[in-house]
Amino acid sequence: MGLLLLLTSMLLSSYFHSGRVVAEQRLFKIKDITLSIEPAPDVTRDTNVTLRCKAFVSSSGLEALSREYRIYKDGNTIYSKNTSTSEDLLYPLSEARVSNSGKYKCKISIEQEDMTSGAEKLTVAGLSKPLLHINKGVVSEGEEVTATCTAPGETGSFFFYFYEDSKEIQEKQVNSNQAEARLLFSSTGYHKIHCGYTVLVTPESFKSKESLSVTVLVKELPIVAVLEILPKSKIYEGDKLDIFCSVKNNPRSSESINLYLSQGSQLLSSGYSTVNHSMIALANHPGEFECRLEMGNVRKFDTMAVSVTELFSVPTLTMYPAEVFQREYMTLNCTSESSASERLGRDELTYTLDPTESPLISKVNGVFSVKALLYDFNYTCVAKAKEIVKRSETLTVRPKVAVSAPKISVVGRVVIGQSFKILCQSDIGSLPINYTLLWGYDQLNITTVKERFQQALFTVTIRKSDEISKYMCEARNGQREAPLSKRLNATVIVPLTNPILTVLPHLPEISEGDHLYLICGVNGTPPVTFKWYRVGNEHPLYTITTYMNNTNYRVSALSKEHSGMYYCEAINHANIVVRSDLVTIEVRLALWKKGLIGGFCLLALSVLVVVVVLCFKSKRGKREAAAELSVKPSRPKSDDSLTVNLTHDTEVYNAATVRVEGAAVSVWSERRPEEANDEESSMVSNEPDVEYTEVVHPRPLDPARGATDHHEYQGSVEYAELNSEPAGINHFPPEIHHHQELPVD
Repeated sequence: MGLLLLLTSMLLSSYFHSGRVVAEQRLFKIKDITLSIEPAPDVTRDTNVTLRCKAFVSSSGLEALSREYRIYKDGNTIYSKNTSTSEDLLYPLSEARVSNSGKYKCKISIEQEDMTSGAEKLTVAGLSKPLLHINKGVVSEGEEVTATCTAPGETGSFFFYFYEDSKEIQEKQVNSNQAEARLLFSSTGYHKIHCGYTVLVTPESFKSKESLSVTVLVKELPIVAVLEILPKSKIYEGDKLDIFCSVKNNPRSSESINLYLSQGSQLLSSGYSTVNHSMIALANHPGEFECRLEMGNVRKFDTMAVSVTELFSVPTLTMYPAEVFQREYMTLNCTSESSASERLGRDELTYTLDPTESPLISKVNGVFSVKALLYDFNYTCVAKAKEIVKRSETLTVRPKVAVSAPKISVVGRVVIGQSFKILCQSDIGSLPINYTLLWGYDQLNITTVKERFQQALFTVTIRKSDEISKYMCEARNGQREAPLSKRLNATVIVPLTNPILTVLPHLPEISEGDHLYLICGVNGTPPVTFKWYRVGNEHPLYTITTYMNNTNYRVSALSKEHSGMYYCEAINHANIVVRSDLVTIEVRLALWKKGLIGGFCLLALSVLVVVVVLCFKSKRGKREAAAELSVKPSRPKSDDSLTVNLTHDTEVYNAATVRVEGAAVSVWSERRPEEANDEESSMVSNEPDVEYTEVVHPRPLDPARGATDHHEYQGSVEYAELNSEPAGINHFPPEIHHHQELPVD
């Protein structure tokens, strides 16, 4: 029971205690953090450097916060520390070295919050001078020396370099300040050794000064390699050579000895104590021999050059003639320019051709008569004497194919007066081929075809059609007779001339409704393209291509709108456009329209004549009637007197009087004497002379008319016969109107 109470008390205490901690949880904020390098960012070697990390943190309580600091160099953690104090973190770099150079950062972490400072670069200048130590100062040939190079007091990553007489012989990379190298010298005598090092601080490196030199003496061993060649002088091709390679002053040590005999890059033999080799001397082989001795790290050499006199030179193969055609014979000459006559007899040197399958005829040593094949063939001359065999360079014989008779043709069209090209070409024949253009049998020009894609083209011009057949070609590709082509046969185009536009029907006969034919003709080579134009219209009325030199354009059912100026153009393959002169076409009225108009005119004229005649007859009848009634003889008979009074109410008066502008005008008074025709004159001449007098009697005004009306006059005419007697009537000249008041009965 007591234990239960104790546990309950502990739980309650823990519960209330935790509640109090939560309630009392502190608040904080990391405001900033900085890193500084003391005494300066750039220092010299052995300077004591301090990295100061200073954090600025604000909090709500007095109790110190737990802090974790980390120092980074070039991104790698080099130091960390947990502390509850707010003091700056100090990281010392005692006696700084070049390896301490780099970029540093500081980081602080409090609970779940952290902050990192900016980077600061530390540069340390100065390296210590290296020290070199060797284990032996004097060694024998082939013995190794151990050299140790040290960088006192330095740290970091190192590259050590070992030099022999200022030439680098070894390199070592280590992470300590010391490196060791095993050195083997290739020659005897004194050798000066020194070293140096470089500290690698990524991404830079710092090189030290060089150490002092140390001298090593290498003593030569008495053992040597010996090379001997027999015979020693006047060696000719074909002589036997005996070569010996041996060891002299063998120290009888535990080291094994190996010998190697070589000529140039060819290893002839090898062994342990003595090596022998025999061979036939050749002038074209490298003349230097070498005897090589190897014993451990010791290397010994002995070399000797051998001069071999050439027994005969390498043969040369030539052919004559230089060019040969298929199945023709040629001569192949094989000869050596020089030979050792003191060692070689005249008949000892022989020549042969390789291969020997082709038919050969040889009457003299080295001279061969060969028939050329139908294809390319390779020949080699083989010269042989005293087991010495030499071969000439390969001669390739390419038999030429005789050129065939060339074919002659034209490129494009042949137009008189214009340049064109003539092509000469053979179907077969080896290149190069010389083509000659002939006019008749006179040479005009030569063209050489050297490549398959080339063509023999000649540019010429002709003035007449029959000149085309005078051209020929000649082809030649060797000394043979050159074949001729046939004469050139090609169509010659004559440019168009003399364009004429003919019109049917003839120009004066062109009428409406007719069919018009515009015939265009030219001189020249067909086909011809004809075009007809009307002035004012840029597009042709009609276009046709024909193989005739003339053709027509038909215009049906002409009308007045077809009147105008026309012309035609023509062109053929000469591409020269010719144009005719302008022709003016005037479409006249149709014949039936002319007849209709004439008929109407005749009808109108007939009607007019009838009207005139009727009018004339009417006027004449009236005058005759009036004359019969009112005219009396100038000399009346005793019982014959006539007085006629014409009043207004008579028919004659009414017909003969016309009212003009309110006045009474008499027909006789208005007619001029000269207007009377001859007929009237003849008719009146038979009658007695009569005077006509018009008497006008004023009529009383009609009261019903207005005052503005003119007076109407009532007149009467008295016709009296004048016999020079006083008549008692006033006489007045004709066409003069006298208005006066006369007494009224």
